[in-house]
Amino acid sequence: MDFNMKKLASDAGVFFTRAVQFTEEKFGQAEKTELDAHFENLLARADSTKNWTEKILRQTEVLLQPNPSARVEEFLYEKLDRKVPSRVTNGELLAQYMLEAANDFGPGTPYGKTLIKVGETERRLGGAERDFIHSASINFLSPLRNFLEGDWRTISKERRILQNRRLDLDACKARLKKAKAAEAKAAAEHELRMAQTEFDRQAEVTRLLLEGISSTHVNHLRCLHEFAEAQATYYAQCYQYMLDLQKQLGRLPGTFVGNVESTSPPPATASPTAMAAATGPAVPTIPVVPTVVGAPNSAPTVEGLNPGDVKPPASGTRKARVLYDYQAADSSELSLLADEMITVYSLPGMDPDWLVGERGNQKGKVPVTYLELLS
Repeated sequence: MDFNMKKLASDAGVFFTRAVQFTEEKFGQAEKTELDAHFENLLARADSTKNWTEKILRQTEVLLQPNPSARVEEFLYEKLDRKVPSRVTNGELLAQYMLEAANDFGPGTPYGKTLIKVGETERRLGGAERDFIHSASINFLSPLRNFLEGDWRTISKERRILQNRRLDLDACKARLKKAKAAEAKAAAEHELRMAQTEFDRQAEVTRLLLEGISSTHVNHLRCLHEFAEAQATYYAQCYQYMLDLQKQLGRLPGTFVGNVESTSPPPATASPTAMAAATGPAVPTIPVVPTVVGAPNSAPTVEGLNPGDVKPPASGTRKARVLYDYQAADSSELSLLADEMITVYSLPGMDPDWLVGERGNQKGKVPVTYLELLS
């Protein structure tokens, strides 16, 4: 007990001495040992790394999980060292509602069939999102979090120790200056040498840790590449799923087609009308009238029509500009490339949502919604 009291008193004395030294430095009444420029640069680089890592980590968490309540829940599970429960993605939940609605309205109706197709695609999109979140969490978020909770805590601890060693060193320097008697000077010099040794040792430890920030950057660079790769894979999957859905919807009876206002090409393809307006006089176009396949008064369809076996009419052919890419579903259709020009015409009894398209010696059915008819 007596030993503990002496140690407590000694620690209190050291704390008081450091507090006095720190206060006098703030008021400019005491000298302060400055670190070399290289050491200061290492400190600034480490602080910058920590600050930006925190910001990138937090914003990536927001990107992967926009719901703040869900993020708080996941944080609590991690702190309690418990497994985070699996959560349904928004796309998967939307898919569930669409499929249930399809069953309620009738899976055989045009609306029900479309709900099923879109719902299945939303479920695939939700699954892709789940895979992306899992990959990003393991390969990107975890390394950033490990740095902040591991390496950075160690660096911060050693920096605090270095700060205390510097205060002890400067306090010893101040006592040496104030010492008058030879015995007091000798004691002060001895304390100064010990304090200088402790300071130099701690400065070297801290320097090594700070220089390790370069390795941290290399590690985070690798993780960033993996994050970008996972994100590219995710968006490529989503794009392919939507292309597949677009083709499926184009073949479903009773679905709206030809609505120019609601149908737009992928972002990478510029609107032909906008291009024409930017480069010269506007090209007059023939609007495509929205129709419903299978609606009353629509023209009868010809089953098994093969446009490749027929000749174009003597009159009635038109030029058309392709709005965006289209992959032919079978040999009776013609694949299209965005912005190309083709010749189109209609045949008696042909589905009004389709035209015959010609490109050189190639001929096949093309969907009207993918075309801009020119006069």
